[in-house]
Amino acid sequence: MQTNFETADTGTPKKKKKFYQLLYVQVIFAIIIGVTLGYFWPEKGKAMQPLGDGFIKLVKMIIAPVIFLTVSTGIAGMNDLKKVGRVAAKAFAYFIFFSTLALILGLVVSHFVQPGAGLNIDPTTLDASKISKYVEAAEENSMVNFIFNIIPETLFSPMTGDIILQVLLVAILFGVALALTADRSQPVIDFLETLTIPVFKIVEILMKLAPVGAFGAMAFTIGAYGIDSLMYLGKLVGTFYLTSFAFVVIILGVVARLNGFNIFKFLRYIKEEIFLVLGTSSSEPAMPGLMKKLNEAGCDKGVVGLVVPTGYSFNLDGTNIYMTLAALFIAQACNIDLKFDQLMVLLLVAILSSKGAAGVTGAGFITLAATLAVVPDIPIAGMTLILGIDKFMSECRALTNVIGNGVACVVISNWEKHLDKEQLKKTLG
Repeated sequence: MQTNFETADTGTPKKKKKFYQLLYVQVIFAIIIGVTLGYFWPEKGKAMQPLGDGFIKLVKMIIAPVIFLTVSTGIAGMNDLKKVGRVAAKAFAYFIFFSTLALILGLVVSHFVQPGAGLNIDPTTLDASKISKYVEAAEENSMVNFIFNIIPETLFSPMTGDIILQVLLVAILFGVALALTADRSQPVIDFLETLTIPVFKIVEILMKLAPVGAFGAMAFTIGAYGIDSLMYLGKLVGTFYLTSFAFVVIILGVVARLNGFNIFKFLRYIKEEIFLVLGTSSSEPAMPGLMKKLNEAGCDKGVVGLVVPTGYSFNLDGTNIYMTLAALFIAQACNIDLKFDQLMVLLLVAILSSKGAAGVTGAGFITLAATLAVVPDIPIAGMTLILGIDKFMSECRALTNVIGNGVACVVISNWEKHLDKEQLKKTLG
């Protein structure tokens, strides 16, 4: 029999929220209001940009402490440090396989659907100056520079920066050091575990502002770019969304089923994070909440701490689908017929460039620029064709990336036999 109360894990009665008090419901309404404002009053919509940007900055502020505390305490709690290396190896094997699969899927779908066919664009008429900043960013984030960027200036400087991989590196080193000196470092471990409580409370407080951030971001997007721009390149946008949907439901759905859970129940479980990403067009605001929910669903704390932050840089399924799909769209729009060997070169370059610009803000467009810069068959100036709709596609990229990382974490926890399947079943049910 249903009651007006639900019981938390602590056994303390918790009053059940009414539907309008639920965060994801508030975010949905905020998105609708934002779209309405941006469509009918574009200038007022564009003026809402500080609300969206401000919310994302607030969340970015707390990401570094969340990653550091979760990863360091998770590793410190592992009795066998070999497990850390084993989890990392399995995670990277998973990331490489599914990232490559996503690239191939985008390539295949674009080849058969031909979203750019018929546009008949003359490459010489395109103005590449609009995308010059993305080309420069791609050059700055080459593989060599990327490797050096992982290494921070000091042990504590990552806490004040926004490079996730630097935070992850320091957290792993600190966690290993704590594990090796656990007999003398127990007070430090206890302190960090206690510090986790108020840090996640801050996350909970910030999430109450999610509807405001979603409203501002969506109002600005519609006001600045207009829904009309979707109609202009609607076939590409539609193809990308349907391909990403198929990747999540079919490919990740099969992976989920093989590991004992249902993809639709999982999506329902992380619905707040999904709508948050949809409203802000960024995957970063969802990271703290996703890590917390994965822990509560029965995933191993150490696995969550390693897989999710690393996945945010190396397991970008949505971004990879977008890269090959967009690259072939540009080639088709410019009437460039790519041969099989040229497609293979494009695929290999995309595999490398998607890692070279990992963790960079606006990574989707930057990695596309990095790929086209070394594939001379496709004019890099063709990126101007999709610049106007990239904001709309960034939502789908971020959604697919977040879902892919959530599934990866559950799967790798299961592989490690550190997944509480009863808890997972109870939570998703």
